[in-house]
Amino acid sequence: MWCESWKAGASLVVKVTPRASKSGILGVEENWIRLALAAPPVDGRANDAAQIFLSETLNVPKKAVVLLSGQTARIKRFAIIGITPEVVRQRLLNV
Repeated sequence: MWCESWKAGASLVVKVTPRASKSGILGVEENWIRLALAAPPVDGRANDAAQIFLSETLNVPKKAVVLLSGQTARIKRFAIIGITPEVVRQRLLNV
């Protein structure tokens, strides 16, 4: 499942496509949600862009979105602190 319960919030698995023409959600698969990011995968810029995109889309502070794993990989796991997995799924699927 791409969104599960995690400590004080939710754990979210995303597959990132960097250097896209614009940032957005490309779709949902069984194990992850696909994100297109305009940022290049250089010096952590795609990670920062993913964090900002998720915080704005989920309406949470940037510090509530924490990269847990996948700093140099296309598949990344984020912690979303302060909201439930159900709310995360609802907000991402209703974009």
